[in-house]
Amino acid sequence: MTQHEAPEADMLPGLRAAVDDARAKAAATRRRKAAAWEPAATDPVARVLVDIALAHLDRPFDYAVPVSMADTAVPGARVKVRFAGQDVDGFVVERASTSDHTGSLQPLRRVVSPEPVLAPEIAHLSETLARRYAGARSDVLRLAVPPRHATAEKAPSPAAPAVPTVTSTAWSEVEHADAFLRHLATGGAPRAVWSVAPADDWPAMVAEAVAATYGGGRGALVCVPDRRDVARVDAALTSVLGEGHHVCLTADGGPAARYRDFLAVSRGARRIVVGTRSAAFAPVHGLGLVVLWDDGDDLHAEPRAPYPHTREVLLARAEQQGTAVLIGGAARTPEAQQLVTSGWAHELAVPRAVLRRRVRVEAVPAEDRSVGTRIPRAAYDAVRRGLTTGPVLVQTPRAGYAASLACDTCRTPARCTACTGPLALAGPTEPPQCRWCGHTEAAWACAACGGRGLRAPVRGEARTAEELGRMFAGTTVRSSSGDRVLDRVGASADIVVATVGAEPVADEGYAAVVLLDTWLTLARDDMRVAEEALRRWLNAAALVRAGGHVVAVGDPAHPALQALVRWDPAGFARREADERAQAHLPPAARMATVTGDLGALDDVLHLLDLPEAAEVLGPVPVDGEHRVLLRVPWSAGDALSHSLGDLQRLRSARKLDPVRIQVDPLSI
Repeated sequence: MTQHEAPEADMLPGLRAAVDDARAKAAATRRRKAAAWEPAATDPVARVLVDIALAHLDRPFDYAVPVSMADTAVPGARVKVRFAGQDVDGFVVERASTSDHTGSLQPLRRVVSPEPVLAPEIAHLSETLARRYAGARSDVLRLAVPPRHATAEKAPSPAAPAVPTVTSTAWSEVEHADAFLRHLATGGAPRAVWSVAPADDWPAMVAEAVAATYGGGRGALVCVPDRRDVARVDAALTSVLGEGHHVCLTADGGPAARYRDFLAVSRGARRIVVGTRSAAFAPVHGLGLVVLWDDGDDLHAEPRAPYPHTREVLLARAEQQGTAVLIGGAARTPEAQQLVTSGWAHELAVPRAVLRRRVRVEAVPAEDRSVGTRIPRAAYDAVRRGLTTGPVLVQTPRAGYAASLACDTCRTPARCTACTGPLALAGPTEPPQCRWCGHTEAAWACAACGGRGLRAPVRGEARTAEELGRMFAGTTVRSSSGDRVLDRVGASADIVVATVGAEPVADEGYAAVVLLDTWLTLARDDMRVAEEALRRWLNAAALVRAGGHVVAVGDPAHPALQALVRWDPAGFARREADERAQAHLPPAARMATVTGDLGALDDVLHLLDLPEAAEVLGPVPVDGEHRVLLRVPWSAGDALSHSLGDLQRLRSARKLDPVRIQVDPLSI
């Protein structure tokens, strides 16, 4: 024993008391911890979905519920758990009395919040979507449940006012609409694909369908492509139902406002939701109707894994929860038409006689670009006549002044001498500039003929507005494109030049609509090019007032322009679906793409157990990587998803090089 060590008996009384006190405190701490980790008396097992996007771990794990958390670790609550040596987030999806795990269970670390933000139906939906898109449930839940905001969570959600009585008027000319609305009001689950006619006030019609469902004691969910559409439906619902009955779920208001509105829905204080694609997961209580507007818009395709499409999310919810469905738009996708053809949904549309009364549509040939003007006489006359009674909309497919330039002599595209990129004009007095590297060509000369003159075979919205201003001197010309998008215009006789998707709504409708350069909209190399072109034209043409005039400048013989002239989106969708069926393309077939480096794709093709009818196309180079396309008949779509899910789990467990898998990609 050294001089620094002494037996306890030789300790000073004060030091001995301090040691005894420390030991007593340590023992008390151990007793408290033991009591804290004591399992709950009722349902001591929590099944937790951990926030780890590893396919082979994509399942609930069992944890012990301490008695201290027995009342807060409710299904749907956020928790922290110990997983693979670290603390991770998760959701409690179920409480149970027993576990299949044979060893001792790890206890929950803590309950982050007792607020049940993951509804059982959304947990079930996440499993369905993860299986369909060969993804992980944790990735789906990141789309479904917004990040927590503690301050917003502490505030109560105000109750909605009494449900008003609403009389439907906007649907009066739509065949079978009365029966559809009646079924909604009486608790039925009708399913319809709805074609909007020119001059229809579609936000008001959506609001009346929602009001019919709401009046019957059920909730409703409306998904639209963008913020401008949300604002229109928001205003229509306020007009029909009044304030305080619905919420808008968008990211525009910031995380606090979004979480506050999400909680109002989750708590049942609001039963009507309007929003963009993430709103498709809103936990609406007593959901009775899901509405999807313009399902052909590519904004409905989620750009984050597992890349679900809003249409498929809502259709899966409708199947699981037994809700009514309304898919509407001026255009119609082959996928929506397939729902009608199969008998899954019925069609809602106005009679042909009403269409003929509402609008007159014509297609006129474009000018010879070596001579003549850009705007044909028929389009000029439509603008001139329209200005006598109201505003006129001119749609152009490109923004800017001159989207591309060519030699004025030989029509060879003008290219940058530094990087061979395309040249463009930013304005009438600006020198041509490269769109790729920004190099200014102050003294450009054509490499083919030596000519120095430039012309614009494709003009942007700014150049179009300038030309129309010269043609119709004294008329106000307004532009809407890019970051200068107009939401609404009044009834004054102005010319509104807008790019695709930036067309403002006129208070009383447009007297005339002119669609320029339709050939450019059809020039993309994509399976859906004609479908997308018709959708863009119909969306603009539908803004015309009753009795208005629509002129499309392009090849009148093109099937898409013929469908526009007849205003026949359903017939066009049927023909598109038939042609794609003959070519084994969606929606008659199901497809998936696998993208990565060649070594990773070689592993995929060796490990993947495909259905018998599957075809493997590729690999082909795409944007610095390589891609394999997998195709199966529609009936084997679930089997393809199952095979890709098994592949993901196998690759994840073996830690192989990553690949990107997209099931049913929007474009190929």
